[in-house]
Amino acid sequence: MIRTLLRHVKEFTADSIKTPICMVAEVIMEMLVPLLMASIIDNGVNAGNMQHIYKVGAVMVLVAFLGLIAGLLGARYGARASTGFARNLREAMYTNIQTFSFANIDKFSTAGLVTRLTTDVTNIQNAYQMILRMCFRAPITLIVAMCMAFVINARIASIYLAAVIFLGVILFTIMKFAMKYFSEAFKKYDEMNASVQENVSAQRVVKAYVREKYETQKFHTASGNIYTVFLKADKLLNWNGPAMQLTVYTCILLISWLGAKMIVNNTLTTGELMSLLAYCMNILMSLMMLSMIFVMITMSMASAKRISEVLDEKADITNPENPVYEVADGSVRFENVTFRYDVHSERPVLDNIDFTIKSGETIGILGGTGSSKTSLINMISRLYDVNEGAVYVGGRNVKDYDLETLRNQVAVVLQKNVLFSGTVLDNLRWGDENATEEECQNACRLACADEFIEKMPEKYESMVEQGGSNLSGGQKQRLCIARALLKKPKILILDDSTSAVDTATDAKIRKAFATEIPDTTKFIIAQRVSSIQDADRIIVMNDGRVDAIGTHEELLARNDIYREVYEAQTSGNGDFDEIGGEA
Repeated sequence: MIRTLLRHVKEFTADSIKTPICMVAEVIMEMLVPLLMASIIDNGVNAGNMQHIYKVGAVMVLVAFLGLIAGLLGARYGARASTGFARNLREAMYTNIQTFSFANIDKFSTAGLVTRLTTDVTNIQNAYQMILRMCFRAPITLIVAMCMAFVINARIASIYLAAVIFLGVILFTIMKFAMKYFSEAFKKYDEMNASVQENVSAQRVVKAYVREKYETQKFHTASGNIYTVFLKADKLLNWNGPAMQLTVYTCILLISWLGAKMIVNNTLTTGELMSLLAYCMNILMSLMMLSMIFVMITMSMASAKRISEVLDEKADITNPENPVYEVADGSVRFENVTFRYDVHSERPVLDNIDFTIKSGETIGILGGTGSSKTSLINMISRLYDVNEGAVYVGGRNVKDYDLETLRNQVAVVLQKNVLFSGTVLDNLRWGDENATEEECQNACRLACADEFIEKMPEKYESMVEQGGSNLSGGQKQRLCIARALLKKPKILILDDSTSAVDTATDAKIRKAFATEIPDTTKFIIAQRVSSIQDADRIIVMNDGRVDAIGTHEELLARNDIYREVYEAQTSGNGDFDEIGGEA
């Protein structure tokens, strides 16, 4: 895990080395100050030697200045290294997420990925800076101060040693129990982010159903869970302060009492006692820093594990060694295909699918909710890989193709229409970033999107809000179809993508497809029989299996499911799912 993260320090290695060097220099300067102060008291003040006071005082100012410079440089290098490290982690995670197949993405929640890219990376950034600065500064201060104290007076310095052991045991015990709470806390962050994301993206539905109070309560619960977990952790960590205070004041009292007796007996000077008290504070402050480091590292270990999970996740769909970079045509063949989302599941999502589609055919797909229509077409563009059998496009196994080549030739308009903030042209050019405005307009004519775009204030330069919230469902569907057409694909898949448009517009779109892109193989998933009855062939799906394949007339004559759907819809009694066709 640590090795995975440290690979992303990259160009900030030099800063990561300079930071502890500067911290060591700062510690050395700080440790000289008590010795110089002791010299001023013993050889200057007590001896009445003003020249010695001026001389040593000047050296103290120089030492303090050098310590200040070292501290500032350490802070600068540490900040640059930690922020750069955080930037690289975010970029590495984001880049790796882009390679994920749907199966990889299914392992992480959207909110969980957002938390990893934000909160978890910030924790790692803070911990890394703390490690570079305090993890070197505190132990070195502790060791050097302890050594200096033993050089001055071993008997009094033994008090420090006992204090270090006592605090070490306390801190270790606290951290051991606090770790489990921090690990639990970040899972609660995922839940809260999921609540926020769901609420914001579905604001229209929330307001339409007057569910603001319910959503507020749900967020309150999620936020309260985080509060509860951190409160438990903080209750443990709060023992740091009392333990530290107890140790500090006990050490000061013991050193003062023992030191005063030794001064009376002339075995210790006043300056040496002052130095010992200064080293006492240095040692105990170092322990306080170490406790802070332990807290930060304890929190960051949970974050580091979560980040490593994303970085170590390998895409399960990758290019072959010698990929094919050209798709010959739009022919599609399923050869005894079986697929499971979970390989350990007994019941497959797709079971022994076998059919052949010629290039340029229009294929309708009909089936109830849960009949695996979408799963079927996901196999074509290799969004998932089959468990058994094979899928062929253009006469080649989809696993032989370069992924980018294959997906550029298979345009999919998904059930959920996704548009991005920007102009209409910006959204259309997702299909082809180099498309001219004329090509965009032509694609919109085919998708019947030009009808409403021409009525918009800025036409093709009109702004689309995030998610297309300023467009109707039918308008979003038509824009997404136009965007897919700009790819000039050999295979076009419409996954229930005309459900929000009226039947007249649906008919226009289908007619445009037949006349303008006759060589493109078209798969149309629909619940309305009218949307697919003119298709060359229709596939009826039922419970993950192909129940029948044929023309509209053939299926009416010999397939009970298709005939029931057709009769239900033409008689005005409802659609497929309302008559009990759900698988």
